[in-house]
Amino acid sequence: MLRPGMLCPLLTRAWLLAAGLLCGGLWAARVNKHKPWIETTYHGIVTENDNTVLLDPPLIALDKDAPLRFAGEICGFKIHGQNVPFDAVVVDKSTGEGIIRSKEKLDCELQKDYTFTIQAYDCGKGPDGTNAKKSHKAIVHIQVNDVNEYAPVFKEKSYKATVIEGKRYDNILKVEAVDADCSPQFSQICTYEIVTPDVPFAIDKDGYIKNTEKLIYGKERQYKLTVTAYDCGKKRAAEDVLVKISIKPTCKPGWQGWSKRIEYEPGTGSLALFPNIHLETCDEPITSIQATVELETNHIGKGCDRDTYSEKSLHRLCGVSSGTTELLPPPSSTANWTVGLPTDNGHDSDQVFEFNGTQAVKIPDGVVTVNLKEPFMISVWMRHGPGTKEKETILCNSDKTDMNRHHYSLYVHNCRLVFLFRQDPSEGKTYKPAEFHWKLNQVCDKEWHHYVLSVEFPTVTLYVDGVSYDPFPVTEDYPLHPSKIETQLVVGACWQEYTENDNETVPETSAGGELHMAQFFRGNLAGLMIRSGKLENKKVIDCLYTCKEGLDLQIADGIGKGMKINVNPSQSTLTLEGDDIDRFDKAMQHISYLNSRQFPTPGIRRLKITSNVKCFNEEACIAIPFVDGYIMVLQPEEPKISLSGINHFARSASEFESPEGISLFPELRIISTITREVEPEGDGDEDPTVQESLVSEEIMHNLDTCEVTVLGEELNQEQESLEIDMTQLQQKGIEMSSSNLGMIITGVDTMASYEEVLHLIRYRNWHTVSLFDRKFKLVCSELNGRYVSNEFKVEVNVIHTANPVEHANHIAMQPQFVHPVHHTFVDLSGHNLANPHPFSVVPSTATVVIVVCVSFLVFMIILGVFRIRAAHQRTMRDQDTGKENEMDWDDSALTITVNPMETYEDQHSSEEEEEEEESEDGEEEDDITSAESESSEEEEGEQEEDQQNVNRQQQLEWDDSTLSY
Repeated sequence: MLRPGMLCPLLTRAWLLAAGLLCGGLWAARVNKHKPWIETTYHGIVTENDNTVLLDPPLIALDKDAPLRFAGEICGFKIHGQNVPFDAVVVDKSTGEGIIRSKEKLDCELQKDYTFTIQAYDCGKGPDGTNAKKSHKAIVHIQVNDVNEYAPVFKEKSYKATVIEGKRYDNILKVEAVDADCSPQFSQICTYEIVTPDVPFAIDKDGYIKNTEKLIYGKERQYKLTVTAYDCGKKRAAEDVLVKISIKPTCKPGWQGWSKRIEYEPGTGSLALFPNIHLETCDEPITSIQATVELETNHIGKGCDRDTYSEKSLHRLCGVSSGTTELLPPPSSTANWTVGLPTDNGHDSDQVFEFNGTQAVKIPDGVVTVNLKEPFMISVWMRHGPGTKEKETILCNSDKTDMNRHHYSLYVHNCRLVFLFRQDPSEGKTYKPAEFHWKLNQVCDKEWHHYVLSVEFPTVTLYVDGVSYDPFPVTEDYPLHPSKIETQLVVGACWQEYTENDNETVPETSAGGELHMAQFFRGNLAGLMIRSGKLENKKVIDCLYTCKEGLDLQIADGIGKGMKINVNPSQSTLTLEGDDIDRFDKAMQHISYLNSRQFPTPGIRRLKITSNVKCFNEEACIAIPFVDGYIMVLQPEEPKISLSGINHFARSASEFESPEGISLFPELRIISTITREVEPEGDGDEDPTVQESLVSEEIMHNLDTCEVTVLGEELNQEQESLEIDMTQLQQKGIEMSSSNLGMIITGVDTMASYEEVLHLIRYRNWHTVSLFDRKFKLVCSELNGRYVSNEFKVEVNVIHTANPVEHANHIAMQPQFVHPVHHTFVDLSGHNLANPHPFSVVPSTATVVIVVCVSFLVFMIILGVFRIRAAHQRTMRDQDTGKENEMDWDDSALTITVNPMETYEDQHSSEEEEEEEESEDGEEEDDITSAESESSEEEEGEQEEDQQNVNRQQQLEWDDSTLSY
């Protein structure tokens, strides 16, 4: 509560305060009369990792009202703009200094600079900032400075390039890296570097890689480089990049992807020759391709691989009728005139004879039975070199004596094939075609060709390798004069009269003068044949000529579209033509080699590919080198032909003398096996001791010859012979020839058919008094002697039956018994061959004498032993037990019946029993036949026991002149 004395001072103070305020306000209004001032433009820089902006000029606001409080002070700055990440802060109100700073983290990569306006304002009239004045708006430019926060990154994960060897490149490829930084300093790539050491490459600052030396494909086919990059801030790339540079060999047009050696295993069918081949054209614009594949087989047999049976057998297989005469057969006992001729091939191929200009063979009389008045054919394989001015005769039939007339001949003269055919005198004295000429390149090209001459007078046609040729010119001549002179057929020359001017050969003297061989042939011949009858079908020639090996092309659907394919008749040349490289490559990949022979001729067949390529200008733009390779036909598994059966037996003399005779091979078996290697089961590497095993496998194939040879003395045609049923042979188409040396069966047929034929062979002897045994040998072969069987030997014994005799000393002699001959049967499962026993199974007269003498000696010894035994029975019983068991004698009567044949039989039976106990295999031993044994026993029983002792003594007279001690 105020006192009255205090009221007047309070009122005075209030009035003064109000007056002061009124006066101050009037003064302030009079003082804050100026606006703050700032620069019109500011430039600032801020770094990404900082928030303070460095301005130029600095941010300072001035006010003319200074130093008045409030009116002369700067209270703040205001920024104008949308989404401006900055604010302005007053550092000193009195000086008006301020700063700009970022409100958030700046990213140069998002925004490199900012522009906005800024205003300054003072503090106004008082602390509350009333009546504050603002400056003008100034423009602020702020640049965000970059920080090297990003590393260079390559645009690609890896880089690849291919270069050709031998070249220096300025620019193989370019690698490029980028940097995400915003500034040129940190976003630019200043340096590239190859990290991989010791490589022949360099890289520049722009990323271009080049080689520093020539690259060689043989040294390195591909280089792998590691490359890195640096930005201008020296920051390295986060990840290095891999660069692969492949070296390509110098582009050479040609076939690629083929093998020089190609192995062909017999019996595997068709073999693709070029499964991966393709043509490299070096990017040339190709419009057409032509390629020729050649299979060279001229060195194989007669130009290629063919069946190597005899020419006569081949004619029969090709359907040629009978009546064929072979003039150059393989040497044998029945056809031996080719023995002296050299051959240029072994048994692996055909029987080819070589004529060197000094050799020829005379064909024996009676070999050729062809009637030349009727149609006939001459066929031959010939290889002949360059022609000469002299005649070279292949076949010539001329006068044997006195005269010098050529009845018919086939010869070569100046690369011409000439056939001379003179008519008989019965044809009349008029001109007739006599000489037929063919001028052919094949005659002198040193290659094998097949010639068939079909004569149907007056028409004569020549077929060379299946192609027919008409003669030109044809000359005429008179028929021959009548004569009774015999003719001589010669192969390889001509038999004619000797003249002094002819100095080629040494003459021979004959009754009609001096004759000699002339016009010798120089070359090779094979399969020379003369056959009666005309050519019925040209397919016969094709069959004789066709190769068993050749090229084949089996094209799938679509591959051969738009292509031309041509194959020659012998399948040795195949030509392709097309314009699509891909299809052409696929067609080449389907070319194959095929050999249909069961046992092909092993060796090399050369392959050659020649190509011709054209470009858009219809010219040969690139040269394709030829391909030179070869096919190696491997050695076929050689078959082992085994003959087995009964190889030792005996028959009675009456059977030998019978009209049927005896069968030589009654139980003959023919089998053929090949030996293959079989790998063991499992992994052979685990057990090095495991080896491959050999397994025999039976196969079937044909035979073409079987020869039966007499061992020992030759056959005496007056008392013995080998016979066979010719009717059954003719039905099978098999031929037989015989001589005093044996029998030869020829013709291609199965092994079963040959078994049947050999079972038919019989041996007869109608004078067996002095015959005790006969031995024969059988050998069979296939492919003209290429594969030969074992020698199967058969021994047959003659059983002679003797009459009973009685000795004067009352020893009864029983008649001779037929010895049961033991046969040896072969175990065919193991393919073992039978071996004949070295001993004779039928005893001779000397053997019987020895047996009788030994028996009598044994009897005397045993008789003495019995006497000693009676005196010393207990002490000698153990020693004489064996002898007691061997022979049981009845000493009550000394009448002994001795059969030497039975003694011989018992002796051999005991030996055979011992052999059976010792042998693991145990060969079976049989007697001759049970019927023969029983017959002998019946003859024993039929002998009368009351015959006179004198007669017995006369009959039992032994010839000891042949005994050897």
